[in-house]
Amino acid sequence: MTTPHVMIAVTHLLGVGHLARMAAVGRALARAGWRVTIASGGRPAATVNTQGCTLVQLPPVHCVGTDFSTLYAAPGVLADAATFATRTDALLAAFDHAAPDVLITELYPLGRRSLAPEFDALLAHARSRQPRPVVLGSVRDVLNPPSRPERAEQALAKLGIFYDGVLFHGAAEVVPLGASWPSSPALERRLIETGYVHDGARGAEADSGTDGTDEILVSGGGSAAGLPLARLALQAATLLPERRWRVLVGTAVSPEAFAALNRLAPAHATVERARPDFPAVLARAALSVSQAGYNTVLDLAAAQARAILVPFAEGAEKEQTLRAGELAQRGLARVLALETLTAPALAEAARERLAAPRPDWSAIGRDGAARTAQVLTEQLARRRAVDAAWGRLDAVLAQARALGRMIDLWWRDDDAMAPTPALESLLARAARWQAPLTLAVIPARAQPALAARLSEIDRVDVAVHGFAHANHAPPTDKKAEFGAHRLTEVMIVEAQSACEQLKELFGSQFLPVFVPPWNRIAPDLLPALPGVGYQAVSTFRRRTAREAAPGLLALNTHWDPIDWKGGGGLADEAGLIDLMTDLIAGELAAAPGELEPIGLLTHHLVHDGWIDRFLDEMIDRLLASGAARFVSARAVIAAQAGRR
Repeated sequence: MTTPHVMIAVTHLLGVGHLARMAAVGRALARAGWRVTIASGGRPAATVNTQGCTLVQLPPVHCVGTDFSTLYAAPGVLADAATFATRTDALLAAFDHAAPDVLITELYPLGRRSLAPEFDALLAHARSRQPRPVVLGSVRDVLNPPSRPERAEQALAKLGIFYDGVLFHGAAEVVPLGASWPSSPALERRLIETGYVHDGARGAEADSGTDGTDEILVSGGGSAAGLPLARLALQAATLLPERRWRVLVGTAVSPEAFAALNRLAPAHATVERARPDFPAVLARAALSVSQAGYNTVLDLAAAQARAILVPFAEGAEKEQTLRAGELAQRGLARVLALETLTAPALAEAARERLAAPRPDWSAIGRDGAARTAQVLTEQLARRRAVDAAWGRLDAVLAQARALGRMIDLWWRDDDAMAPTPALESLLARAARWQAPLTLAVIPARAQPALAARLSEIDRVDVAVHGFAHANHAPPTDKKAEFGAHRLTEVMIVEAQSACEQLKELFGSQFLPVFVPPWNRIAPDLLPALPGVGYQAVSTFRRRTAREAAPGLLALNTHWDPIDWKGGGGLADEAGLIDLMTDLIAGELAAAPGELEPIGLLTHHLVHDGWIDRFLDEMIDRLLASGAARFVSARAVIAAQAGRR
């Protein structure tokens, strides 16, 4: 088997934390036997170790302060359309050269909206490649919350279209993603928790040996955003002369600003540039005063450090404030707000923390890079299993063509009640495939607006979905509305009432098919259904006979993409493809009199983007084969009734 290859697309705009985290992941993947390409769109960062990875430097962009929507190609030079076009071309060229098995986009689409055009071009490019790579998002423990709810919805929609999952480089028991980002069942199902990514070996080769011992160490990240904290710390140092202070300044800080800090420093304070051996210096320090960036917090955890956190919170930035607040609740750090902080308050807080024992940071695991390598191996194996399953389906479809056989499919969707965006999406798919659709409507909840909307649509029939879709089963039994635990006489009355209601509401689109909720029905009820107006019953299983009872046809479904036992969402893709393959093979092996149209079962109200995308792939493939077609339930019932 060839060496797997991963490409990571990352752009750091302010500090270097995003690149540093992805570099740590890349090195762990390289150690695990992967080829790694990192396409970096931020400014070159000499302190970030990309050993073992191929680094592709895109034309860099950066921001100033917290204005992430205004990007610069160089200091004072705005990035223009030509800059972004060149970046996109370079990104696509890097993808083509790497031909990765896995593509990771760092932060996007849950962030980096200002770079959406180049990320979207990359995602579309990756999707067009066959075999398609696994596509994963990558996010830290805390995100900057969206300014508007629709942005979270747009990000979720994009994830459903392009992504297989999202790597969550954090731990829900420490800081759940929902603390900073609107969560949903669909997103939670696709979230892959790796634990925190920490570069534990960073700076070991440059360890100075004694620098920082028993000092107060002040750090503000790699950008100029740490300057206010550095100035305040030097003022506080004059109030706490019994300790040496060491202030580390990011490489992005101008020489003039760096010189000004040196002039401000008292004799017992050292001002120097950010150091590659920062973790070692931190481990020797008596106290850390820092912002609350992801990598900094992990360095604090590794050092078991006493910590004062002064979160970066300019503009609309909330990420560090949220993270720091969670850590403070666990007693791991003291949090001070920069906008109200004074030098005396910082000096007093430093005295307090110095007198306290070192906190226990052991709850924050830091092996996320190694875990990410394991996750990618699992994801790639899953994708290869899916590709192999598609090959088996193609083979059985080719067999059907060779035999001159056409596989009939019919489509039932359950739980319709009213017009909704989800219903519109379902109807659009049916129209695109020119597929007849049977909507199982809940009579007690059916709205006249649904009838009005469906009257505008061709090729839609309406079946009866129970009565009120109410569970009457005992707590120890599986859910059922028309189960054996109820009086048959009562169920007959409800079934008749449901038939009459929907016939009146939907007129010529009404189809006298009874669809019991949860696909469960008492055997004693079946013989009574023809007498109250029904021609067929539809559940979920292979039928054993053409009639479920005398005068009552069986029109069942057999293929459902939803993982009900797993809590919803898309079931195992390879398993779904193989099930379809087996159903078609069964049709090819059946005698002409035993043929049963393959029934597809969907539930539009609970679909997410991943279910819809897979459904598109499956149906497009079946119809493109020339060996499968949709037929209407109405036509099937008429044909089978004619054979009695």
